[in-house]
Amino acid sequence: MDNLSEALEKLKLASTDSTTDSTESCLDCLLKALANNNTETSMKIQEMGILPLLPSLLNPQSSCTPKVANIIAEVAKTEFMRTPCVDAGLIPPLIQLLNSTDQEVLLQTGRALGNICYDSHSLQAQLINMGVIPTLVKLLGIHSHNTALTEMCLIAFGNLAELESSKEQFATTNIAEELVRLFQKQTEHEKKEMIFEVLAPLAENDVIKLQLVEAGLVECLLEVVAQTVDGEREEDIAQLKTASDLMVLLLLGDESMQKLFEGGKGSVFQRVLSWIPSHNHQLQLAGALAIANFARNDGNCIHMVDTGIVQKLLELLDRHVEEGNVTVQHAALSALRNLAIPVVNKSKMLSAGVADVVLKFLQSEMPPVQFKLLGTLRMLIDTQAEAADQLGTNGKLVERLVEWCEAKDHAGVMGESNRLLSALIRHSKSKEVVRTVIQGGGVKHLVTMATSEHMIMQNEALVALGLIAGLDLVAAEKDFVGASLVSVLHKLLSDERSAPEIKYNSMILICALMGSEPLHKEVQSLAFIDVVAKLTAHENKAVSQQASLTEQRLTAQS
Repeated sequence: MDNLSEALEKLKLASTDSTTDSTESCLDCLLKALANNNTETSMKIQEMGILPLLPSLLNPQSSCTPKVANIIAEVAKTEFMRTPCVDAGLIPPLIQLLNSTDQEVLLQTGRALGNICYDSHSLQAQLINMGVIPTLVKLLGIHSHNTALTEMCLIAFGNLAELESSKEQFATTNIAEELVRLFQKQTEHEKKEMIFEVLAPLAENDVIKLQLVEAGLVECLLEVVAQTVDGEREEDIAQLKTASDLMVLLLLGDESMQKLFEGGKGSVFQRVLSWIPSHNHQLQLAGALAIANFARNDGNCIHMVDTGIVQKLLELLDRHVEEGNVTVQHAALSALRNLAIPVVNKSKMLSAGVADVVLKFLQSEMPPVQFKLLGTLRMLIDTQAEAADQLGTNGKLVERLVEWCEAKDHAGVMGESNRLLSALIRHSKSKEVVRTVIQGGGVKHLVTMATSEHMIMQNEALVALGLIAGLDLVAAEKDFVGASLVSVLHKLLSDERSAPEIKYNSMILICALMGSEPLHKEVQSLAFIDVVAKLTAHENKAVSQQASLTEQRLTAQS
């Protein structure tokens, strides 16, 4: 420690006036001390006020510079030294050194900046604002043969890419080309993993997604999949997962997805299709998720249904009824749901037996699977009266829907169950379906749905309730009274925030309820006529006309 104190004193003098030789020996002494006991040495450096002297020693022309940067890198390994490094003004001169041509200077400078800014989003943002990203990307291109420098750049990219503000800057560089070029040269698993760790956060940006696709990343990923699909080593399994996950991520961008789809004739699209019948769960999952991502516009969906993808997905789901891999079930159902959106696909998918296969998962206790199952069925029966009739008279399905309508811990499942219950009635317009829903105890849930904060759900509930009242008011009467339907309608009509469609359908329903004596009495007791009278002057023509008709009906039956 005496030697250290002496070296620090000499360094103080050297920073103002001394020969390079004596400075170098002081720096060597410091590096040795830091290697032996980093914490104690760092504290001593801070106590003796050395940090503020270091910027003047970070001279691009000086042979001491790599050692000074190395000392800063070592000191900044200790968390309590990072703020003093910033306060000593070390960041600006270090950033200047990134323009050096000396590879050792670049390496130690990169380490120093990385350690100072480690785990600090505010300091990393400062580096981004000072233009460090284009400089580092350029360095990666120039020094890609230098392993240590390459790794330093990758670590820096990995840290910076976590910040949203960095991605716009990365998108203005040729980072995609550089990373793909570097990836193609790698043979070691660890090196590929390092590049993957940079690619994943960068690929969240749609502009960079497209750049990566154009730079040939997809071909690299497909090659990794081919090399590791039958591997049993941990590193093969890890690489397969990372590569296939990244492939799915690239497909989340509209432009990158469409470029790879190539009208359904793209080689990448065809390769991804071959993953679905694979024996490997990870590839099955990635294949199904990829199809779900390709199925984000009507044209793609129609093409895929016409070329037999539905059958592949159904076979995959059949394999997982017993095996029960939840992530694969969820992904395959997501793909089917998206494919069922275009009207022309619905009847084709119903004929292919999609509803029957989906119903096999009705006993699933996994909310993500329940949610997608419900969404798929809802999409399938939209405008399909026969299918809605068939499913709506399926007592087991309705019973399960009513059960899920009470799944308060899973709002998504609860919402989708209500919407499917309503859809079965709205699209079938069938008295048998209405009876099945009444017997299954579904009416009270539709009344609750009418009070939803989402207008679309309110409207769907009111239309379904109107059909129940119109098709079998006698059977529904008791449930309507028990669920306080009349009171709910009074609130909807009185609330100025209710949308015109809600007011309109509420009045249609009021008129339908007048055929029931107990409900008629409730309507009279709540003085509906006053609320409706106000709506005759509503700015929406359909609402004002319906209000006039409802007022006449209420007056005639009062």
